[in-house]
Amino acid sequence: MNWSRPDATLSNPPGAASASPSGATSWPDEFSHDPGFLASQEELRCMLFNLAQSAAPTRTPSPDTYDQDTQLRDREDTQTRPVLSSLRRIEYLNNYVGQVAPWLDMFDSQCTFRVQIPALARSFPALMNAILAISARQMERKEGIQNSFDSLELYQEAIRLLSPLLQMRDPKVVAACVLLCCLEMMSARAQDWQRHLEGCAALFDAFEMNGFSSGLLQAVFWCYARMDLCGALISDGTQSTLLRPSKWLAPGYHEDDAAQLFEAAQSPDMHANYAVYLCAKSCELVADRTQFVELEVQNDCTGVALNRRWLLLWNDLQHWLNNRPPELLPIHTTMTKPFPHILFLQWAAISSNQLYHTACILLLNLMPKSIKLQPTPAMSALWHARRICGISLANPHHGCLNNAIQPLWIAGRLFSHVSEHAIIIDLIRHIEAETGWGACWRIRDLEIAWGYHISRSDRIIDRHMFPVTG
Repeated sequence: MNWSRPDATLSNPPGAASASPSGATSWPDEFSHDPGFLASQEELRCMLFNLAQSAAPTRTPSPDTYDQDTQLRDREDTQTRPVLSSLRRIEYLNNYVGQVAPWLDMFDSQCTFRVQIPALARSFPALMNAILAISARQMERKEGIQNSFDSLELYQEAIRLLSPLLQMRDPKVVAACVLLCCLEMMSARAQDWQRHLEGCAALFDAFEMNGFSSGLLQAVFWCYARMDLCGALISDGTQSTLLRPSKWLAPGYHEDDAAQLFEAAQSPDMHANYAVYLCAKSCELVADRTQFVELEVQNDCTGVALNRRWLLLWNDLQHWLNNRPPELLPIHTTMTKPFPHILFLQWAAISSNQLYHTACILLLNLMPKSIKLQPTPAMSALWHARRICGISLANPHHGCLNNAIQPLWIAGRLFSHVSEHAIIIDLIRHIEAETGWGACWRIRDLEIAWGYHISRSDRIIDRHMFPVTG
C-alpha cells in the first residue's frame, strides 16, 4: 500500500474540472465535470456540512416525528416548475422502479426504496426530483446518451427544493440526500468518492442516525453504508469508512457487542448488513495498520494489540458464515473452472457472501506471522477470490453486480493466468453495460497489477456464460 497512489490523493478543490471516471469505458461521460454539476454538488455538500455543524437536538424534532411545518412546505413546493413532460416523468419513474430501486433495496426485503419512498415523494417534490434525477442518470449512462440535460436539471431542482427544508430533519430529506449522493457516485472519479460521501456522513453523524434507527431511516442508512464501504475499498487500505463502524451501532452499544446486536434483530436483512459492517471493520483494521507502518500513527495496531484485533475480527467473520440464516445460504454450487458458480435466491445473500470473502482476503493479506491457525480452505486468499468471481458470474441481480466492482478488483489481483484475467475484465465490462454504473476504470488498475495490457482480442470468454439480466 502506498500513500502516494492516485486513488489516495486528495480530491480536487471546489469547482475544479475532473476527468471521466471510466478511462476504459466505450464512451466519454461529460456529466461529472459539467460546470453546472460541479457547482451544484459543492452547494449540496456545503449545505449538509452547515446543517451538521448547526445541529442541536433541542432545536430539531425526532427523525421519526412528522413535522407539520414540513407538510406546509410540501404543499407550497407542489407548485414548483415541472422540469419534464408527463410522459418523460413516467418513463423515468418506471425505470427507477425496475432498474434503480433494486440497487438501493438490495439488503431490504421490505423494498423501502421501491415502495415507500416513491409513495412519500408524491407530496414531497424534492424527493421526487431526486428519484427522477438518479433514474435519468442511470438511463443516460446505460444507453450512452450524451448531451442530455435531464439528469442535471433534475439534480439541480432537487437541491433547490431541499435547501429550505434541511433544518426540518425530516426522514424524506435524508432519503433525498442519499439518492443524490448515489447519483454522484455513479460516475465519480475514484479519488472523489469520499468527497461525495462526506456530506451525508456528516449528516448521519450529527443526527446520530445509525444502522438500527427505525423505519425509513434504517433502510436509508444501510444504502449509505454500502457506498461508504465502497469508498474505503477503493482507497486500497489507506482509509477507513468516513463514518467509523462504531457509529453504525445503536447508541450505548460497544463494538464488542456488535454480533449480539445484529443477531438480536433475527432478520436475514440484518445478518446481511452485519457482513457490510464486518467488511468495514476489516477496512478499518487495514487502514489503521497502514497508518501505523507508513505514518507512525500510534493506534495500538502492532504486537499483541494487532493480534487481538485480527483474531477477534477473523472469528466474527467465521461466526457470520456459520450462522447464516437459510435465506443467505447458496441454493446451488457448481464446481466449474476457473471459478465455481455459486447461486443464491435472495438478493441480500449474493452481496453479503461476496463481502464476507472480500473481508477474509483483506485480513489474510494482513495476518500477523505469529498467528497460527488450522489449515482450511478459508485460510487461502485465492479460495475466497475464486468465490467472489463465481458469485458474480452466477447471479444477475443489478444491485449485486454494482456492489461487486470493488470485490472483483480485490480478488482479480490474485490471479495469474490470462484466461482468468479475460473473464474478470469481461465481467467488469458486462457490469457497466448492464447497469450504467461506472466500473471499467478498475480494468486499468487490474492491468497495472498484472503487469500487462489485455486487449479485446485477448478476451476468450463466451458471452453466454453471463446470466441474463432483467
